[in-house]
Formats: sequence, C-alpha cells, structure tokens
Amino acid sequence: MIHGVSALSAELVELANANGVKTDYFGFDGNLHEVSPDTLVAVLDALGVPADDDEQISQSLNQARNAEWRNFLPPTVVVRQGDDATIPVHVNDGASINIWVELFGAETPPPPRSQREHRTLNQLDYYYEPREFDGRRVGRATFAIPSDLPLGYHKIHAETAGNSATSTLVVTPRRLVLPPVVEAHQVWGLMTQLYSMRSRASWGIGDLADLADVAYVMARRGGADFVAVNPLGAAEPVGPMTPSPYLPSSRRFLNPMYIRVEDIPETAYLPAKERAKVDELAAPARTLNTTDQLIDRDSVWKAKRQALEVVYRGARRAGRQAAFEQFVAEQGAGLRDFATWCAIYEHLLDSQPATGAEHVAGEFPTELADPASSAVAALRDKLHDRVEFYSWLQWVADEQKATAQRVAKEAGMKIGIMHDLAVGVHPTGADAWANAKYMAHQVSVGAPPDMYNQQGQNWSQPPWNPRALEQVGYLPYREMLRTVFRSAGAVRVDHILGLFRLWWIPAGHSAADGAYVSYNHDALIGIMCLEAYRAGAILVGEDLGTFETWVRDYLADRGVLGTSVEWFELGEDGNPLPPERYRHLTMASVGTHDLPPTAGYLAGEHVDLRESLDLLTEPVEVVRAAAQEERDKFVRALRARGLVGENPSEREIVEAMHKYLRLTPAALLGVQLVDAVGERRAQNQPGTDQEYPNWRVPLADASGKPILIEDLSDSQRLLSLIAALNTPMAHHN
Repeated sequence: MIHGVSALSAELVELANANGVKTDYFGFDGNLHEVSPDTLVAVLDALGVPADDDEQISQSLNQARNAEWRNFLPPTVVVRQGDDATIPVHVNDGASINIWVELFGAETPPPPRSQREHRTLNQLDYYYEPREFDGRRVGRATFAIPSDLPLGYHKIHAETAGNSATSTLVVTPRRLVLPPVVEAHQVWGLMTQLYSMRSRASWGIGDLADLADVAYVMARRGGADFVAVNPLGAAEPVGPMTPSPYLPSSRRFLNPMYIRVEDIPETAYLPAKERAKVDELAAPARTLNTTDQLIDRDSVWKAKRQALEVVYRGARRAGRQAAFEQFVAEQGAGLRDFATWCAIYEHLLDSQPATGAEHVAGEFPTELADPASSAVAALRDKLHDRVEFYSWLQWVADEQKATAQRVAKEAGMKIGIMHDLAVGVHPTGADAWANAKYMAHQVSVGAPPDMYNQQGQNWSQPPWNPRALEQVGYLPYREMLRTVFRSAGAVRVDHILGLFRLWWIPAGHSAADGAYVSYNHDALIGIMCLEAYRAGAILVGEDLGTFETWVRDYLADRGVLGTSVEWFELGEDGNPLPPERYRHLTMASVGTHDLPPTAGYLAGEHVDLRESLDLLTEPVEVVRAAAQEERDKFVRALRARGLVGENPSEREIVEAMHKYLRLTPAALLGVQLVDAVGERRAQNQPGTDQEYPNWRVPLADASGKPILIEDLSDSQRLLSLIAALNTPMAHHN
C-alpha cells in the first residue's frame, strides 16, 4: 500500500470503471487477474483523477457521475458516414438552444469560411430527468446528426442564453474497401528492415533510394506488389541514436538518416570543393556496406549530417525554394516544434561536456520544458538557422519517401510501399515534448505476460491521455496520421489493439503490475480510416497478443486488415490452422521481426537465444521439447498438403510454409526478406535492451555474409522462393 488505499472498495472500482480503467483482465493463461489497488490509484492519478485516499475517491466519483452533464457540448463527436447519430446538449433546464454544423469539406485545406455550408440540427423528442449539481438544474436535449454529411472534420456550434460552445464533428468512412486489383486475388510482397538492406551506394545503412530500388527490382523481376518496412520515424538529431525504430523520437516526422544525399537535386550543383567534401564523407561510410559489422547508426549519421549541411548551404532554384517554403507552411506548428526540439537538443549537447549526452537525452531544463514558453521562443530565434536546417531535412526526406512510392507504382506494384506506425514514442523525444499536454505522465505502455514474454513487457513509452485528446478533437493524433499516410500505399499499425485499450504500467512497477486503460476506439479507428481513405491507402493492423474476442470482428467491419502469423495460427487441437480457415482480411506471414527468421526458428535458435539471455521461466529442456514438437506439427501439416516429402531440408520447409499461406484466402502475403536469403539471426529479441544487438543486424545469408541489393537478383535461394510464390496454387476463398 503506497497511496493510502489498501483494498478494492466498491467506490474505487466504480471510479476506475468511470474513467475507463479496467480492474481485472484475462491473462494468456485463461485466468482472471485482479489489478492491485495501488496500481489503480497510480493509473487514475496519471489520468488526472485524484484517488490517494477514501476522501479523494469519493470526491472524484462525485465529479465523474456528472461529468458528461457538465459539458454544454461533448468536445468531440465521431460518427460513421450513413449512420443515424445523435448529440447530447446540456443547458440550464428549460433554456432554448440554437445548434448547427459548419461543414469544412471533405478535403484539406477546407474552403474559405464564406463558402462553407451550414446545416441546422433538429431536436429529437427524447426526455431525460434533469439533474441538480453545482447549484444548477441541468437539462439534456438530444439533436440528430444528419446521416448524409460528407467525410471530414467539421464544427458543431451551439448557442443558448448567455452561452455558446463549439465541438469537433468527425465523419468517418463506414468501411474501407480494398482496391479491386487486390480484392481480386491474393498479392504478395516483401517485409524488410530498411536500415539493414544496403546497396553499394549506401552510406553503411539502407536508405530511401535503396527502398525505391528494391521495390522496382522485386516488382519487375519477382512480381511483388508491395514492400513493407520498419517505422521510419525520427530519432535523436545527434548521436547516440536509439536503435529501435519502434521507439522513435517522433512518429510524425521522418528519420533523415534514411536520406540519400546524392539524390538531392542541389547536390548535383554543388561547387567542386563542396561536392568533394560530400564524397569524402561518403567514402568511409560506404566501406561498411560489405562488412559483417553491426549497423553503426551513430557514425553513419555523423558523416551524413555533415554532408547534408553542405548541401543545405548550397543554392536552391527559385522553384525548389518555393516548394520548401510551401512544405513548411503546410506542416505548420507541428514541424516548427519538431525542428525546434532538434535544434535545442543539438544546442544543449554542444554546450555540455563530452559526458553530457545522457543528461541531454533526458528531460530538457525546466525553462525549456514547454514548447510555448518565452524561453523556447527566444532560443528558437537564436537558433533560427538550425531550426530551418531540421525543417529542410524533413522536406528532403518527404520528397524521397514520395519518390519511393512513385517508383514502386510505376514498376507495377499494386500497393507500393507499406509504412509502419510504431505504437508510441520515446519518453523524452520530440513528440513527447511537443505533445506533453496530451500525454499521460508517470506511466509507460507495455504488455502483460504472455506465452512468449512471460515477465511482461515495458516499452517505456508514454501513452496518449484519452481525455486530453478528446478535448482538442484528436488534433495531434490526426496530424500525426496525416503525415504517416503521405506517399504510402499501405500502413501497418503496430499493436493496433492499443487503440482499444493499452496496458499502462505505473512508474516503479513491474511490467506485470499494470492495468488496461480503455480508449474511444470508434474515434481512434474511425479517424485512422478517414486518413487512410484520403490517402488511398490500405490499413493493416497488427492484432496479435491478448485481446477481447470482438476486437477482430470490429476491425474487419471497418475494413482494417488483421495480421496472421503462421507460427501462431493454431486450431483448437493445437495443430496448424488449416489454410481454408485463415481470415480473408489479413496480411499473412510465416514469422515476425520479433522472432528469428524461419531458418533459425526451425532450428530452435529462439530457445537458445532466450536461454542465453535468461528470459525463460520454464526449464530449457521443456521449452526445447515444445519447440521441436511445434516444428514437427508444421512439417506434418505441410506433408499432408503434399508440400514436402518425408525428409525435407530447411529450405524446402521454408518454401513450403510460404506455399501453405498461398492456399489461404488472406488478402496479402508478406515474405520476410531474411527468409528469402536464408538469414538466421533475429532482428529483435523482446525483453532485452543491451543484452542483444536489437535492430542492428545487417542483411546477410545463411553463412553470415552480407547481401547487398545488387546481389538479390543472383540469390538462388531468393529466386527459388519467388518461383514457389508465383506458382499457381489452388485458392480457397
């Protein structure tokens, strides 16, 4: 007992439920687990709900019981297009109300105010007993929202005697529809970690030009229809750089590490001396491409940043300068804040001694903690050139991201580039700083124990505060999504279950000692569908892990594809799920980036790795025997389909597992590039930080020899797998 509450009283349970905090949950073991009172109090505190003792709980509960009735209008209303929907309005009992919708149009930017249509809302004949609180007698009136409103973000206005209010109205697509060319039959594509995928022209790390090249080659020579990559969100502007792409400083803005310097138009016009400087910086970085050394982001970025500064200082044509200025204007305050954070971070690091990196990587000094403070404004002015430099980097990266998608589509891909959206951000990164008032503090996001991570997971990411988001019409969430969907043929959403509920872990608690906090999934999923619709992109949700049974049905109803991992798709008898029973609205793959490549998994290397890292909670002999039985079950299932013989080789099993997925009705089939070239090492081992070189393993073959993009066309293993994928199979739709 830390907070003065020792038991789950009825009032604490009611208060938690009123604020969307679950007091129990079903674990992976099938048992119901009760959340500790101390965890509930800490989570409620992070939501801004005092509950340290019985008196605070009682006061907070009184507030919660009338919270909705205190709002003249709800801050945000999210509806599906075509649905009959209503909005509650609360005023002094008996007061008259004038209420209407101002339509902002379906696209961005909205039409001028003088051209916006207004629709008056009609009151419905519903009666609610008035309530008395805060010395007022409050009544509720209910108004109908027209079902024929256009998609987009609109504004509801309401007026009554001496009072007025506005509310955000979001009209979302009823359902996303797959493009006809994808709906017609299953399509396949590559899944890869961009940083690991290098060419002879790379600077020791894969970049956006490499992405365009792989998309073109695999479309023209392999028949692939998409390339899915890891999240490309920004990291720290100065090393040391966080290796994990799933712990970005920003989800909205790109990591300029992925820029190809030579592809910037201004590079070609540099004076000889400056161009020689760029080449001089590139030379040592390029030597890393053919070594088996781990990816060295810090040395690569140090060289590339210096080269980019040379190009930035070069002359830009009038048209190019105008395009840059237009980009800055379109991205608005979000880009300004991000670039400011980068400039301040760099400034603080430069002003610290060599040992100051860890300090700067923590929280900013108090006077710089608020982006809207006068101290930040003064420093932004002082660092104007650096702010512009970091804005320019985003423009260049955005252009090269768009080029990759254009090249992929021109090469014949039906989808193109599939980008990835991480579940959260670094706790002291740019997004956490710029959006601090919309995030919960003193808690982090993670996952309760499951069969693969029996100690639970703490991802050290601050969650959105659902109340704060609703108050501002989900604006920071909308802006982040709009940028992610730019130039994307599809977006994979990591842990999409977090848009329904997230596992919040209070500071100082173990990963297993958390609680689920509910989110308005109709709003979060609906807005995501709206942004996907606007971008013409497919939406894929990673719906693996512990979830409530109705969640997958809800996502399918919205047209959001799920995720099917062959190793995890098992029937009630524990055997591999027959291919005919796979879901249609899904992206199927053999494995994930959190498991070793299939060759390594078949050999039980995931067990060896977890044993060496002390991550097992059962005797290693038991786990190894279970892994062998898992392998044997899959081989038997493959043999029953005639996909392998009696004593198949590793390569034959890998190809057969992909052929098995070809028999499913899954809309998309993702093929991990590591599987295609025989790589055995895992990219990431959940539950570790420095114990394993997560997110630093370069692409290599079965012997550990680095494979470059130029080598792919000659990889016999890759060519054999492509042939297997493109062999006509009997589909079961």
